[in-house]
Amino acid sequence: MNNVANRFVAEQAWVQGRWESDVLLEVAQSGVWSQVQVGATPEQRASAIRLSGPVLPGLVNAHSHAFQRAIAGLTERRSVGVHASDDFWSWRDRMYAAANRITPEQLEAIAGQLYAELLAAGYTQVCEFHYLHNDVNGTAYSNPAEMSLALVRAAQHSGIGLTLLPTLYMRSGFTATGLRDDQRRFASTPQSIARIVEEVQRHIAGDPAINLGIALHSLRAVDPAALSEMAAYARSAGLPVHIHIAEQMQEVQDCIAHTGQRPIEWLLDHAPVDASWNLVHATHTTPAELAGVRRVGAAIVICPTTEANLGDGVFDLPGYAAVQGAWSIGSDSHVSRSWTEELRLLEYSQRLHHRQRNVAAMALRQESSAAGMLEAALSGGLTATGRPLGGIAVGQRADFCTLDTRSPALLGISPDYVLDAFVFSGSGRSIDSVFVRGQALEMNSLQTAVAQPFVQAMLELWAI
Repeated sequence: MNNVANRFVAEQAWVQGRWESDVLLEVAQSGVWSQVQVGATPEQRASAIRLSGPVLPGLVNAHSHAFQRAIAGLTERRSVGVHASDDFWSWRDRMYAAANRITPEQLEAIAGQLYAELLAAGYTQVCEFHYLHNDVNGTAYSNPAEMSLALVRAAQHSGIGLTLLPTLYMRSGFTATGLRDDQRRFASTPQSIARIVEEVQRHIAGDPAINLGIALHSLRAVDPAALSEMAAYARSAGLPVHIHIAEQMQEVQDCIAHTGQRPIEWLLDHAPVDASWNLVHATHTTPAELAGVRRVGAAIVICPTTEANLGDGVFDLPGYAAVQGAWSIGSDSHVSRSWTEELRLLEYSQRLHHRQRNVAAMALRQESSAAGMLEAALSGGLTATGRPLGGIAVGQRADFCTLDTRSPALLGISPDYVLDAFVFSGSGRSIDSVFVRGQALEMNSLQTAVAQPFVQAMLELWAI
């Protein structure tokens, strides 16, 4: 019996950290690569589908709050008043205005638009850090997974892979005993998160593109006992764990005041952090903390465009690279939906901070900054999702995109420099086609289908 679903040939493909030529690619019925043959002969390539341009692996977007796509571009005006200031915390208050309005139907429409945009930019899997669990008045839905299933439907309709991370959120701060009124939709317990996980698992049984993990919103939002309970549940169920940590200096200062330790320092000392854990942001760290993260095998999720948009700070990429730490990227609040923009800003923020060029290339011991960052982000995607999403290699999921070398950013570029130009010279619109599990997605029809529901949801939310 033939176990091959599709055979492709690429004149140029990104394989094991470099461009290779005449690459024969075979996809098994299960949707993973069954053969990746570099330098295939004309006879071997016969009858294979010829791909239209250079082939790049699909990338994991390791941190997403889909509902925040509804405020992208709507929080860029300064606060008013004598004592007004703009920082993460003032932005958060504005974000809550959206969080406390969105219905399941609107969330599905917003996520549908977002996921189509992510696919068009070359992301083929998204980790959804999801804490909108309850109705707009704060009461639980009859089905505790109501909002989660809206995200599942959006992912299934778009064709993107989804790692859903139902998120535990219990208190408004280190010294609080509960949530603020404007956080009522986030209220959850370890037991309610487990119920959501199990309900969604029942619903998606047999869908190979969707899996689950769990998230802990932050140390300030989850007490130590609940953190331990959730960590034990995740370990017993084999689920990846994600947590926001050390994103803002106020959070670091509050953690020191309450516990006597910095956030990552406390986490490493008090939680069973291992290779299934993903620390989101980790913007404010010490060398000892970064070494500790590497020592336990955990990964960091960097979200450069959101961290810049919120004024969080600059991640210590050279320091983390020095200990060979694992990391992935996410788009978080979705002010950008392009992984090339995330990597470009990651490098440019380092250049501004260190007043040097090609900081990533030097730190990651690569000739090319784009190549070093792409390989790191691909590797980190494995930890973020718990799925085989590490690039074009046998056994990995057959997710990829083809580039249009006729696009302005790639026009006239030497084949060896296509990735560099794509990351540092393009607008992210050089992608020609997108494949998930070896199947081409109909991007034009998808983008048409999701646009009107998204517009309607925005009209309802903001009375435009």
